[in-house]
Amino acid sequence: MTKSVKCPHCGKTVSWSLESKFRPFCSEQCRLIDFGAWANEEHSIAGDSEFDDVMSADRHYPGR
Repeated sequence: MTKSVKCPHCGKTVSWSLESKFRPFCSEQCRLIDFGAWANEEHSIAGDSEFDDVMSADRHYPGR
C-alpha cells in the first residue's frame, strides 16, 4: 500500500513513492514556489535569536 501526503504548497494529494519525483510536492512548480518563499525569507524555522546572535559573534574567519 502506497502512502499519500498533501502537497505542502497546494494541498493536492501526492503518492509517496519513487515515481513521485517531486514528493512531497505534486509538481516542480509547487516545489519551486516553496523554494522561492524560503529564499525570500517568507518561511522560517523558530529558534532562539539570542543564541543565534551569540553564535554568529563567536565566529572567527581567519584571513579577513
